[in-house]
Amino acid sequence: MEELSGLDASFLYLETPKMPMHIGGVSIIEGSLKFDDFRQFVQDRLHNVDKLTQKLVTVPMSLDRPYWVNDPDFDLSLHLHRTALPRPGGWKELRYLASRLFSQQLDRERPLWEFIFVEGLDSIPQVPKGSVALISKVHHAGFDGKSGADLMTMLYDVSPKPRYVAPPSPKKIEEIPGPVGLMAKSAYHFLTRPGKLPGLLWDTGKSTLKAGYLTRSQGLTLPTMPFSAPKTRLNDTVEAGRVWNSAILDIHRVKTLRKVVEGATLNDVILAICAGALRRYFLEKNELPDKPLVAMVPVSTRTAEEKNAMGNQVSAMYVQLATDLEDPIKRLEKIHQNTVIGKLYQDAIDAKSLMGYAELIPFGLAGVAARFYTSAAIAKRHNPFFNVVITNVPGPQIPLYLAGHKLIVTMGTAPIFDGMGLIMPICSYNGTISISPTSAANLMPDLDDFTRYIRESANELEEAAKQKMKEIAVLKEFLEQN
Repeated sequence: MEELSGLDASFLYLETPKMPMHIGGVSIIEGSLKFDDFRQFVQDRLHNVDKLTQKLVTVPMSLDRPYWVNDPDFDLSLHLHRTALPRPGGWKELRYLASRLFSQQLDRERPLWEFIFVEGLDSIPQVPKGSVALISKVHHAGFDGKSGADLMTMLYDVSPKPRYVAPPSPKKIEEIPGPVGLMAKSAYHFLTRPGKLPGLLWDTGKSTLKAGYLTRSQGLTLPTMPFSAPKTRLNDTVEAGRVWNSAILDIHRVKTLRKVVEGATLNDVILAICAGALRRYFLEKNELPDKPLVAMVPVSTRTAEEKNAMGNQVSAMYVQLATDLEDPIKRLEKIHQNTVIGKLYQDAIDAKSLMGYAELIPFGLAGVAARFYTSAAIAKRHNPFFNVVITNVPGPQIPLYLAGHKLIVTMGTAPIFDGMGLIMPICSYNGTISISPTSAANLMPDLDDFTRYIRESANELEEAAKQKMKEIAVLKEFLEQN
């Protein structure tokens, strides 16, 4: 038995039928992969990821966090589904299907994942006819972006010839504990968890001193804090229907844009592209706040030893997106400054110790609080924690293959919740970057327009960068001649 961490459990008590808490995405696989071959391929490799055959066991009255246990009745057919796009089988039909599937909650009575095998991709530009899509959903309680990326290693190989995978070892039959055993474990946790508090307080005190030193010695302003973001339409209560889309960019063209601002990273450029799209979206609605929008950017806290561990090991950095600036180059410069400051403070603060406070929150109390927050629509009554989540999951820059069929592109999705109605997962793979906004239909019914603005924002930044580089070249030539 493995108990959920406090952070993993948070995705359970946040979940409601209106707010499913899965991550996943849409991948497009080249060639005529057959469903029966795909099923057998998954069957042969399933044992490499324990969470795929484990389900949750809850403590009576939700007094404590649930446990992962091996599912004695695991049935692969309940997790693999097959469908086909209606004609003409284009991008519109695929994104509508993905939006509908992403709106649906996973069944907690069995392992929390499913793959939907989609045929009939006949009219998508640059996708060979007869290709298939794989829509994936895995619960955030068991996977974060990094461990989700590790899940890809189960499915994909680096050559068309699938690698050898050893068959599973016989599994010990695990007896699922009864209510008395679960209550006994909970009682032990109630006695031992408070003992962690002094150590957490000590670590927090050290982190506070480090942050204060940075402020005094380097003259830095404190990074953006929660509840300082302006109110927007994105920060309202969400309804059940999801909308999803994706913009695919050339990673080499995006990387080139770093050169226009000294020290800028690929992540800075991506944030600037997203900021440009957000600025245009709100400008066209006459809703652009005077204050810059704030993005929450997840930061992995995994060590090298924890690389292949499942579950969530993340902290957060809050970045002002400079949406108040019209010039795309100045916007990128400001975002770069903001991320540098954010990273300095992130390094000073022990993020792992801060996340340790989640271990002290009683699961039942947290669940009651989360349900009250939603039912009372409290998100309408306070300043947002932040406006949007932008999360970057780097992928390999080489082709991958599933059962001998090439992966063309991969695009992500992640949960939204009351008070935070837009998330933008970024996935890079083999020369492409996908930026895939997910929102609620009641907040962003025009998400397709916003997705187009992402592509146009990238083009706008590229044109501005070319002009800037020309000006620099002219100035350099002038100085050399004089």
